[in-house]
Amino acid sequence: MSLLVDAARGKRGVRPPVWFMRQAGRSLPEYREIRAKTPMLEACLIPELAAEITLQPVRRHGVDAAVFFSDIVVPMKIAGIDVDIKPGVGPVFNTALRTRADIDNVLTHRLEDSPEIREAVSLCVANAGVPVIGFGGGPFTLAAYMVEGKPSRDHLAARGLMHTDPEYWHKLMTWAADTTRRFIEIQVEAGASVAQLFDSWAGSLSRADYERYVLPYSRAAVEGLPVPVIHFGTGTGHILDLMGTVGDVVGVDYRITLASAAAQLPGKPLQGNIDPAYLTAPWETLRAHVDDVLESGKAAPSHIVNLGHGVPPTTDPGVLTRIVDYIKEQA
Repeated sequence: MSLLVDAARGKRGVRPPVWFMRQAGRSLPEYREIRAKTPMLEACLIPELAAEITLQPVRRHGVDAAVFFSDIVVPMKIAGIDVDIKPGVGPVFNTALRTRADIDNVLTHRLEDSPEIREAVSLCVANAGVPVIGFGGGPFTLAAYMVEGKPSRDHLAARGLMHTDPEYWHKLMTWAADTTRRFIEIQVEAGASVAQLFDSWAGSLSRADYERYVLPYSRAAVEGLPVPVIHFGTGTGHILDLMGTVGDVVGVDYRITLASAAAQLPGKPLQGNIDPAYLTAPWETLRAHVDDVLESGKAAPSHIVNLGHGVPPTTDPGVLTRIVDYIKEQA
């Protein structure tokens, strides 16, 4: 068993494992070279390219896990929904879901299987030398993107739908949960050892709305999967205890300490939570911050070291490698 899988199951090893969200991506020159020739969604759906991008940070940084390179909208694209990723904008849908007819149309699209994803993950598993982490978007984040039609700061249309038409919100969220679950299942069937549910926008919700309109669907997306599940969102300090009822590990962003999270989640393994802002600081400052994170993480049964959000695209890759080397010295 690996350090990562053990930690995800609550077993503390000789040191905490370390990987980074968005480690496969924009901070790496070798990634930018690939992407200069290939649009994002195309890269996600060419198995050899997706596997190569997944493995780049393993080779460069020596991290303890390879997170499968994908995007939150990839399963929707595979299911036949008209979506693209616009540079500098993010996912953009041809039709924002504003009517019942719009939602009814989405419900006709089903993700049954994906040979491209299956092959890409199999290539990663065969060549990574470390566990592969499967990727899936939280049902709320998927639904919010579709209702808004593009990225949004306040998700007003999505939050409005859940209150004005709960029946159709339920239909949309059930579809999103089923789609995410199948997407993760394909990756697990191809050999992924852990899965992470990225509910990027859950922190925008009130506690009451999250518990009523989102939590049951997040649970449906991952409950009963045969691998450990990490559940992550940003700005979620007010709902961490609820998130802790879904999955095996809770990912904590940089806004609260791991010790504070552990107090809300007794007995729960935690992941996080180096503040990405420190990645530009002098090494002495960054190292002291990493030490604080490691010490705070001792409050949990086990700790997976990660950032409190994704790797910024301007990050010096050498800084990430230095963090990994430093973590490995803790053994």
